[in-house]
Amino acid sequence: MTSAAPHAGDERGAVDLSALAATAAGSPAQPGQSGQSWVVEVTDETFDQVAQQSLQYPVVLELYSPRDQQGPQVSRALADHTNANQGRWLLGRVNVDTSPRIAQAVQATAVPYVLVLLAGQAAPLFQGTRPAAEITAALDQVAQVALANGMSGRAPAQGGAPATTPDSPAEPVVDPKYAPAYDAMEQGDYAAALAEFDKLLTQTPNDTEAQSGRAQAALLARSLDVDTEKVMAAAEADPTDVEAQLAAADLEAIFGRYPEAFDRLIGLIGTLRGEDREPVRVRVLELFQTLPAGDPVVTRARRALSTALFT
Repeated sequence: MTSAAPHAGDERGAVDLSALAATAAGSPAQPGQSGQSWVVEVTDETFDQVAQQSLQYPVVLELYSPRDQQGPQVSRALADHTNANQGRWLLGRVNVDTSPRIAQAVQATAVPYVLVLLAGQAAPLFQGTRPAAEITAALDQVAQVALANGMSGRAPAQGGAPATTPDSPAEPVVDPKYAPAYDAMEQGDYAAALAEFDKLLTQTPNDTEAQSGRAQAALLARSLDVDTEKVMAAAEADPTDVEAQLAAADLEAIFGRYPEAFDRLIGLIGTLRGEDREPVRVRVLELFQTLPAGDPVVTRARRALSTALFT
């Protein structure tokens, strides 16, 4: 796994751990609605066992403190999207007040702090409070990176109710019409996934979920079995090579470095003229579809793309 993290963030709304009492009592498990859950509490004693599971599927760790008044909104967004994805990753919640050794091991200085474990390697996702849209985007990128690295295993349900607050919305039901496409993606058969999404789009061309799924499948298919070092070296060697820049941007997107991918392609558009711009513009629009429409990275890139196209 690359060391780059999907949407590594700043510390907005972070709570300084040094201000927390070391003897703070742990919060009880949050009640949830009936149904399965892919959320588990992690302690100093169970951490190694949970981390070992990252060899089969991603493990997202949420370090939190019951003393953090803004923390529940982050916890709710993490748990809701985790349970909605039904095992694409496991969410482990760590109360830093009662399990301080984990916080020390991952060098967390503030909560909430969220990181991902893939194949035993850790990469930070974000620190501090975040809007739900940013949180779900970061989690979706975790699943995308896992697939890109050939990790298609699913976490088993932990049983019981989802670890969310009582007023959490019910888990969204996955429409079975998308199942063949998503199953193909999990198996790494991106060509089959593309075919399934194309069938859906033939019937309903404005289906945004199918458009997004197709864009993700196409991105992964283009980057399957490529030599990352060679691709990036080729892009570095010739900034005017359109194909090299497109390939490099794909890899940056797969590994969650969307700002770099968009900057690369939109910068390239600024050096091109006429019809030469079209394949790059189309690729930028395809990458937009792999992220939520309200993602701030997309919003910024859309503005930059408009500026580049009209200059």
